[in-house]
Amino acid sequence: MSVSISVLASHSALDVLDGAKDEGFRTIAVAKRGRERAYREFPVVDELVVLDDYRDIVREAHRLKGSVFVPNRSFAVYVGYDAIEREFPVPIFGNRYLLRWEERTGPHNYYRLLDEAGIRRPRTYASPEEVDRPVIVKLPEATRRVERGFFVARDRDDLMRKAKRLAERGLIRLEDLSGAAIEELVLGAHFNANFFNSPMYRRLELHSFDRRIQSDLDGVHRLPARDQLDLDPDVRYIEVGHEPATLRESLLEKVFDIGHRFVDAVARLVKPGVIGPFTLQFVVTPELDLVVYDVAPRIGGGTNAYLGVGGQYSKLYWGRPISMGRRIAVEIKEAVRQGKLEEVTT
Repeated sequence: MSVSISVLASHSALDVLDGAKDEGFRTIAVAKRGRERAYREFPVVDELVVLDDYRDIVREAHRLKGSVFVPNRSFAVYVGYDAIEREFPVPIFGNRYLLRWEERTGPHNYYRLLDEAGIRRPRTYASPEEVDRPVIVKLPEATRRVERGFFVARDRDDLMRKAKRLAERGLIRLEDLSGAAIEELVLGAHFNANFFNSPMYRRLELHSFDRRIQSDLDGVHRLPARDQLDLDPDVRYIEVGHEPATLRESLLEKVFDIGHRFVDAVARLVKPGVIGPFTLQFVVTPELDLVVYDVAPRIGGGTNAYLGVGGQYSKLYWGRPISMGRRIAVEIKEAVRQGKLEEVTT
């Protein structure tokens, strides 16, 4: 096939590369030196480009000529939205202008997308002084700025007490509180819904559900309650993996509703709208309401749980389970066949 598929070698790249190979595409992976081993070990990469820094991908974009680039979270974080929108010359599968809306602060944020869609989300607070109930505070770590320095607090006083303690431990910076996202803590069961919006087939597909595995939250959960109380750990929320999940069938009506609402809202706010995969992360309350607390406007990391297996609901569309990486390749292949590649890239 004349078109190749390229990806930054991180996050969900193996899923994308494997799916591309399944559909007969040549593959290109762009890795950072010292983090390329998996992409050498697994035989799904036809060309491995190794750079000293991920940001160098803009300068070395000529090495991706003839490819369609599939963005992931690592690409957005390490390369940056301005460079992606203005400097990166390679056709991107999906809407490159939607990537910056994954943030929680600033004029382009996913709270605004959810509000436009009429989707319930946690209440947010502009400052610690406004907090009047249990909250989760979302801000970066002090040193590893791409990792999460999240913490939970009962009220305003507990928030400040915990923030000072975490800052003293070197885990967060107190000055980051002014730009932190402070959300009402909504208790319930957590799920990630992985969707695919298809211009070629003119439909929204629900592919799978997954859940996050976080360190050291996962380890704390495994401790008996008495040990948790004795240790009183400052729980951290570093995402290290995902696991497959299912949702009771009677709730699928609501899942499709928020999926369609999100697609319609993005079509109004961020032209040309949603193209390809996106993930809505939500809590199911005991009242069976869905409260969306996070959005991934690109392939979600949790789709890795279905690499080589395929999302459980994808079989209902395709007659066989396919991974999200393969679903992306199917869309690109169909766009090439119809001569409409410009309809799935920006």
